Amino acid sequence: MVDSVSAVVRSQIMSRVRSKDTRPEMVVRRLVHGAGFRYRLHVANLPGRPDLVFPKRKKIIFVHGCFWHSHVGCGGARVPKSRTDFWLEKLGSNKVRDERNMQALIEAGWEVLVLWECQLRDPELIKRIRTFLTK
Repeated sequence: MVDSVSAVVRSQIMSRVRSKDTRPEMVVRRLVHGAGFRYRLHVANLPGRPDLVFPKRKKIIFVHGCFWHSHVGCGGARVPKSRTDFWLEKLGSNKVRDERNMQALIEAGWEVLVLWECQLRDPELIKRIRTFLTK
């Protein structure tokens, strides 16, 4: 299937895809900060550059986009109809990288919570975060 936009337009669209300070990440940051927790952002010396790091608590929160991290069972994790082979390889390698980073963090003594983009609408989200950070 042919892309519905030109290569130039597609390039412009993809150049606006952010790796940090995304809308879902900002939602979580506001919730966590509003609940009184303080954190560090995108710590470079930790595997995967976690979105939120709570050093004293040895806890980490990743905010994953359903598409980019292939959230199983989520409608937002569909594979594009054009260049399917490319996208399957790309999204598969993202998933492998995420698992490798998660394992390295756990082996280093960190507790990790992954929040998916589609879960941010849950009214119980702050309870889940608070439980994770205080246990």
